[in-house]
Amino acid sequence: MAKEHTSRTTRKIEHMELNDLPQMDPRALKATSVKAEDEHASSAEPQALKITAASSNPKMFTLPWHKPLATWPEDLLANLPRGISRHVVRFVHVGDEVYAMKEITRQVAEREYEILRRLQKLELPTVTPIAVVTGRHTREGEPLEAILVTRHLKFSLPYRALFARNLRPDTAERLIDALAVLLVRLHLAGFYWGDVSLSNVLFLRDADAFSAFLVDAETGDLQVQLTDGQREYDIDLARTNIIGELMDLASGKLLPGDVDEIEVGNRLVERYHSLWSALTDTDKFNPDEMWKIEQRVNKLNELGFDVDELEMKTAEDGKRVLVRPRVVDAGYANRKLLRLTGLDVQENQARRLLNDLDAYRASTWREGEELEIVATDWMREVFEPTVRMIPREYRSQIEPAQFFHEVLDHRWFLAEEAGHDVPMGEAVTSYIDNVLPSYNLDSKALAELNEEADSGVIDDESTYSDPDDDGYNPDDDPDAAVWSH
Repeated sequence: MAKEHTSRTTRKIEHMELNDLPQMDPRALKATSVKAEDEHASSAEPQALKITAASSNPKMFTLPWHKPLATWPEDLLANLPRGISRHVVRFVHVGDEVYAMKEITRQVAEREYEILRRLQKLELPTVTPIAVVTGRHTREGEPLEAILVTRHLKFSLPYRALFARNLRPDTAERLIDALAVLLVRLHLAGFYWGDVSLSNVLFLRDADAFSAFLVDAETGDLQVQLTDGQREYDIDLARTNIIGELMDLASGKLLPGDVDEIEVGNRLVERYHSLWSALTDTDKFNPDEMWKIEQRVNKLNELGFDVDELEMKTAEDGKRVLVRPRVVDAGYANRKLLRLTGLDVQENQARRLLNDLDAYRASTWREGEELEIVATDWMREVFEPTVRMIPREYRSQIEPAQFFHEVLDHRWFLAEEAGHDVPMGEAVTSYIDNVLPSYNLDSKALAELNEEADSGVIDDESTYSDPDDDGYNPDDDPDAAVWSH
């Protein structure tokens, strides 16, 4: 009987320990039916075309899958700036959508599709995976590589395209700040990137800042929780890659001469650690200092994060309270604006629009009225008339919320120069005439960017199958292996 009781107790303890372990988010576990096999596996390729899609766009089936991507007809292609990639990448019109197509080996395509689907289900900032296409063959029966299909992130640009325009001198620092936020969010979710760089990110203007979106997840791995070693490896690799990319920009005279590439790379490390600390550190309060909990939450809100759950417990001495955010999520201002107006915009844009909404509320003496009602009038009287003035030729280049933000900035400068308030309509006209043309990327610059992007393409099959490839691989580094597995 004693032995049976001991056995039951042991099972109970084991059960409790299993329940206490962090678990993979069920949204990620159920994200896709695609389960990628090891990229070095030698299983037979599909003999017939197979499309696994997260989209029901019927035009997908009419594309020339029997041709190498580099030879697809011009009338299908969207002439958009491409980032440097090791693979052939093209933007393709598919019905009313524009998709990014990347030609890679089947195992890598399936793996990246699977990871992107999981990250999307966790609501992380990545490009949207649309499909993975395997079993491609020419008309003569010769096998072709698979294609990963993602939705083009509207209004986004690769970093080199940003520097091909006249931007503020602090553009490099603002891109780094955006990348630091992205890296922290991915790490909090348990995503080990393995190849952090500016080249693997797309950037969206976000008021006076940028938002960063992961676009290349080939080397990534989603885990329950990352170790400090894994995070530090990602950060160190990011710093090294960024310094190299900025030096490359400098050699092409695209980087302002006063930018210190090493200092910018160090900035990423500093920004990352500062934000990680703000989101994860445990604070210690005396029982009569509980107001500091609200202060901590407000600080996180200012950084653009919501706190969904706090862990509070008494310290061993019984005299202090330990407080630590358990669940944080980005998009504090975004969700508030979405609830009030239905506008789904970037975080800093949302903050700027909320500030203008508050100013409108005060100027119309409606501070005692329900904010939801005031927001409806602000949309009808202020926001919508302004963004309707965006010229047709620029509507694919600038988001309405970004246009509104920049018009507000321009109006302030005009008023400062004139010494009095400037009507909104006058500010919009002046902005369209004098500022908006800077968004144009001329055809020559676009052609040069895409030619440069294609120059980095390598032979995928040999890259992923050649056992003698002497390029660096973290799996061959004993220290990296500790961090990444």
